[in-house]
Amino acid sequence: MAKTRLGNQIPTQSVILPYRKSKYKEAIEIYEQSGRTAQKWQIDLTKHILATNKDGLWTHTKFGYSLPRRNGKNEVVAIRELYGLMKGELILHTAHRTTTSHAAWERLLRMLDKAGIEYDSLRAIGRERIELPDTGGRVEFRTRTSTGGLGEGFDLLVIDEAQEYTDDQESALKYVVTDSQNPQTLFCGTPPTPISSGTVFTNLRNSTLEGSTPNGGWAEWGVGEQSDIRDKELWYLTNPSLGTIFTERSIEDEIGSDEVDFNIQRLGLWIKYNQKSVISQTEWESLQVKRLPKLEGKLFVGVKYGHDGANVAMSIAVKTASNKVFVESIDCQSVRNGNAWLLNFLGQADVQTIVIDGQGGQQLLAAELKEQKIKGFILPTVKEIILANSSFEQGLYQQSICHKGQPSLSQVVTNCEKRNIGSGGGFGYKSQFEDYDISLMDSMILAHWACSEAKPPRKQKIRY
Repeated sequence: MAKTRLGNQIPTQSVILPYRKSKYKEAIEIYEQSGRTAQKWQIDLTKHILATNKDGLWTHTKFGYSLPRRNGKNEVVAIRELYGLMKGELILHTAHRTTTSHAAWERLLRMLDKAGIEYDSLRAIGRERIELPDTGGRVEFRTRTSTGGLGEGFDLLVIDEAQEYTDDQESALKYVVTDSQNPQTLFCGTPPTPISSGTVFTNLRNSTLEGSTPNGGWAEWGVGEQSDIRDKELWYLTNPSLGTIFTERSIEDEIGSDEVDFNIQRLGLWIKYNQKSVISQTEWESLQVKRLPKLEGKLFVGVKYGHDGANVAMSIAVKTASNKVFVESIDCQSVRNGNAWLLNFLGQADVQTIVIDGQGGQQLLAAELKEQKIKGFILPTVKEIILANSSFEQGLYQQSICHKGQPSLSQVVTNCEKRNIGSGGGFGYKSQFEDYDISLMDSMILAHWACSEAKPPRKQKIRY
């Protein structure tokens, strides 16, 4: 019988501080009393996390690790929490979603039941708790907020779904372990997607790999650049639990048209952004065409009234013969000039859809369009605005967008930052400089969204 091939058990990139002793053996013994068997990579990671210095304190006061989905990364957290419970530690386990923190609570309960360890438990969705009467160890399970954890003290802080951990949440939580005699913060997650709201995990990764995180450790499994999604060698390189938790066939079923998403979720790719702008000049210039491509179909127009109410911008998008979306800005003018220039263009151009955003003027423009019997306009919801920004980001990575290198548009696009929209992890853009009006970019994004989402018009069938 052929031996089952296993995924790579060694991180593709890591920073581990020197140490001589670790308390991992006892932790693994406690964990395996529940009937589970730790994999080699989980044992090694636990060894680093529970490493101690000459004073008996944790070598790594902060330790982050990242793996592609479904590899069992939360088992390492469970090992650490079981050990902490048995040693009387006070632990705060936080997650981005209530369902995730609740699942972590249920996982730990099952392990304690299987191991025959007595405990007291409180079931309250979003605020679960487990406590061991014999040791005084306690784990609180919370859904993260910008104020959660204030005024409470713990020995171990667990940041589950760390890719969604925001600066505001960190400000509220990072001090909860300050009073501990031997504090530790554990970050675990997957690489952020384009719509992930958190920045703390990325910053921790970057600073630790650079060696500028005091007492910090890091381990990750992932590719260094966008790679062939059908390369099975990369599947095994980046998924340590391939061959145990899931199989090659499982991964084959995950393959779809979104290669960027597969690279992030299954191959552990960390998207690289320009340090000054989330869209670099090189990225934007790579989409520039020398000649105007062959255009097909009607125009899609985006109109954006600026947040400060000063300007309004208009851009267009249109499909090309090569099935890309060509984008171009028409103009950005002061709202004091009125809407005549907008109406003049929209009344003469062959337009299929007009997307109008911005409370400063969208209702007025909509009324004027109705008056002039110009149809096909929509006023997008917040959800649709979030979708438009995400669609543009995907188009950027998949290089399905093209443009002619307009200086005004390029200037704004290559000097922008992300901003949060809503409470569900949505994002938009903001300019890094006051004199660069982001409404120009926003109008282009709206036009791109309308164009990329549009279905070809149905041909009328005539029957005799």
